[in-house]
Order: sequence, then C-alpha cells, then structure tokens
Amino acid sequence: MLTGKQRSFLKKEAHGIDPILQIGKNGVTENFITQVENALEARELIKIKVLNNSFLDTKEVGNEVSKKADAEFIQSIGNKFVLYKESEDNKTIELPK
Repeated sequence: MLTGKQRSFLKKEAHGIDPILQIGKNGVTENFITQVENALEARELIKIKVLNNSFLDTKEVGNEVSKKADAEFIQSIGNKFVLYKESEDNKTIELPK
C-alpha cells in the first residue's frame, strides 16, 4: 500500500511518460494482463490508454487491471490511467519514505 506522499511522487513521475499499451473493444484479456505484467517488470511505472471505441470507464478498467496484475492503481486522467509495481529485477524508482 502506498502512502499519499509516494502516490504524489509517482503522479509527478508519470506526467512525462507516454502510454505504452491500449485497451480497445476487446477489453481486458489474459494476453493484455500478461503484457501489463511484463511492462511493469521492465519499467515499474506505466501509462495505459483506453480507446474511445471500447466504451469502458477508465477508472473501473484501471482498478480491474491493477487487481489482475497485482499492481497499484495511481490515477486516471481522461482516457488514460497509471499503474505502478515495484520490479523484482530492474528496480529503478526510489519511493520517498
């Protein structure tokens, strides 16, 4: 569980990154969750875009993906959301205490 200070730090870090994955009309599939887990292991902090043709609520999808990928839901803005999970092998983000 992240503290408010850590969540705020991650929001600031996520501001400059571009979405690397997209959720379309197929929704959240097992293959998509595998891609999310791999991306989180490599980068720790990722941004995902929900396409307009999916008709899904961004916050609901973000929470669903975070639960399935065992990650922390950081925020959703518009049609994008941010996830964080500490990497086991490639730890690059040092969270404040």
